Amino acid sequence: MAIGYLSQATALRRTAGVLRSSWIVVATFLALLALSVALVASFSNSTRIADELAQSDERVRVAHYLDSAAKRILAAQKLQQTWDDAMRHAVLGDDPVWSRTYLGYFFWGSQRADHVFLVRPDGSLVRGWERGEDAPADRYAGLQPRVARLIARTRGESRDDGDIARWITLEDGKWPVDKRGYPMQRGLYEFSRYQGRPAIMTVAAIIPDSRVDLLRRAPNYVLLVRTMDETLLHELSRAVLLDDMRVSDAPPAADRARNGTPIADPNGQIISWLDWAARRPGEAIIRRTAPLLSAFILFFVGVLLGGVMIVRRHMRTTRELVASEAQAQHNAMHDAMSGLPNRVHYMQRLRQELSACINDQRLGDVFVAYLDIDSFKVVNDTLGHHVGDELVRQVAMRLRRALPSTDFLSRFGGDEFVLMRRSPGGRATADELGTQIMDLMREPFLISGNTLEVTCSCGISWGPEQSEDPGELLRRADIALYRAKQRGRARYRRFTRDMDASLKLRREMEMELRRAIARDELSVAFQPIIGLPDGGIHGFEALLRWYHPDRGEIRPGLFVPVAEQAGLMIPLGNWVLRRVFNECQAWPCDISVNLSPLQIMASDFLVTLRTILAETGMDPRRVVLEVTEGVMLDRSEHVFSVLRELNGMGFRIALDDFGIGYSSLSYLRSFQFDRIKIDRSFVQNVEGDVDAHSILCAIVSLGHTLRMKVVAEGVETDVQRQLVQAAGCELVQGHLFWAALAPQEAFALLTRDAEGGAARRLVG
Repeated sequence: MAIGYLSQATALRRTAGVLRSSWIVVATFLALLALSVALVASFSNSTRIADELAQSDERVRVAHYLDSAAKRILAAQKLQQTWDDAMRHAVLGDDPVWSRTYLGYFFWGSQRADHVFLVRPDGSLVRGWERGEDAPADRYAGLQPRVARLIARTRGESRDDGDIARWITLEDGKWPVDKRGYPMQRGLYEFSRYQGRPAIMTVAAIIPDSRVDLLRRAPNYVLLVRTMDETLLHELSRAVLLDDMRVSDAPPAADRARNGTPIADPNGQIISWLDWAARRPGEAIIRRTAPLLSAFILFFVGVLLGGVMIVRRHMRTTRELVASEAQAQHNAMHDAMSGLPNRVHYMQRLRQELSACINDQRLGDVFVAYLDIDSFKVVNDTLGHHVGDELVRQVAMRLRRALPSTDFLSRFGGDEFVLMRRSPGGRATADELGTQIMDLMREPFLISGNTLEVTCSCGISWGPEQSEDPGELLRRADIALYRAKQRGRARYRRFTRDMDASLKLRREMEMELRRAIARDELSVAFQPIIGLPDGGIHGFEALLRWYHPDRGEIRPGLFVPVAEQAGLMIPLGNWVLRRVFNECQAWPCDISVNLSPLQIMASDFLVTLRTILAETGMDPRRVVLEVTEGVMLDRSEHVFSVLRELNGMGFRIALDDFGIGYSSLSYLRSFQFDRIKIDRSFVQNVEGDVDAHSILCAIVSLGHTLRMKVVAEGVETDVQRQLVQAAGCELVQGHLFWAALAPQEAFALLTRDAEGGAARRLVG
């Protein structure tokens, strides 16, 4: 009877198990169905969001281009109107022929300004030009109130040319000047309507560039009107890669077939709309992924139905494995003896805390305290390892209980502990932390009937002030701990720079660099400069290289700062000039060589250069000397006289890394450079950054206006090559074409290019 009850109970249990399994299968199927519906709905919503994001990006790009176009026109206008002759002919005098040539015709030719008006400070018209020719006065009808308001706004809002140093008194008011005593430009732009169409209006004052005494009263202003005509719309369409660009008086329809952005005046009133054919990536996503999504759902259903029983059987095993894995994870991240986090766990946490502090300076500093027990080996040797282990556990327990719960304590092994604390305060907090740790260790420990009076030593570093790298921060704390041990133990030490062994390495590198220069152990590599669109080699840039017999290749970014601080830049630069002139004396192309600012400022630079030319026989007309924008910071007569003397000797001068340092239109007018080299940061961001593309186009346009060639550095992809070519760059260099080559390889490449265009690679 009992057996029957047992069998019945077993059967009931099995039936219940089958029912449970059936319900699991049904529930799983229903969940899968709901998941499929949700997946399709989510996919549909994602395509809609993709369309919205794409159209939002289009609106941002169009708005950025319009703003950049207005700024570019205003910048060119300010440059042209900062001119003594303009003051004489268009302000102090009334020379209609000169004004038509250098104002009306110039701005029509360079900026495509449909209408140019010379106006007085109160906005009244002096004369105007339409497409470079004299225009009747009625073209200015209705503009005076708007122009007067715009001129008035320039007095309070125009701050693009720096801070005002002081004001000079004129016959009818005051005018701001900079710290050099030169008058400051005043100008603004706005979007408005002109003759029934939206237009870009820019206004800027006419001021002298050297004869400050010419500014006796409030100067006249020039108003440029660039109508948003088909030419501008075509330029905009090409720049932002959008089709069918139109100007309309109403926003686009809500069918998502067209996209648009409003054009507003300074008061926020919409004066017109720009609309274009919108791109809809969502439809393409649906067409390409719908078959794959359907196949995936069907496959998932089959796998789920076939694997329900297997999953059920393995659920218990999975739970056991999860629990085992969690335990293994805990063991992998914690010390078995003390229960504290281990080195791996500590470094992960330290990396997270440092990253948080770097991103938000308000969070304070991250302090790393590296400590160990003094004379721990003596305890192990005299009382036994079991006492030493218990001492480690009690030290861990005391530190954990006494220190704030926000501190992160870890054991690295043996008697080494590392503490991390987040707190502001710098050195003062480091001292507070070190004192606190020393005080905790003053009370003796009672272990196995033995009273142990032990001390500890501690080294402290903190980031991100001392370092943003977790490993480096820990290394510096370890160095400070070592210094505390050296000073007698039972104390803490803060890390200071004089403790760092890297200073020794720096001194060693300085001595080795001196030796390398003296022994001629450096080398020069040559990177081709490619012409567009033919892809031919137009020259090479000489690049310094140092291959150390023990350290291997040392990057210029590492040894050049050492050379600068050690006073080696002048002999190093002279070595490069002599080596390049010797190597390339017979090469039939241009060679570009970088000059250090320290070389240019040296009193004997020109004498040394002439000596090197005489020794090598190099033709200076084939050499392009590249200077950085930092040289132009010192606008002393010495710098300009050296550059002019180099021009007189036959050298050409290129402005390197243009756009990232101290870019100024004024020094471009002060000296006629042969080339402008666009910094690689703009080129490498040009594919996905509309602002970088706009800046690139502006720099190229500026270079062409000033009759300078434009070189784009760092071209690494074909898309970048196409964009810089479309912007108008004549010359490019980068790894898309060639990396830096040894002299023999460069000369061989030059020979092949001359014979059959073998160097024209990846172009076209």
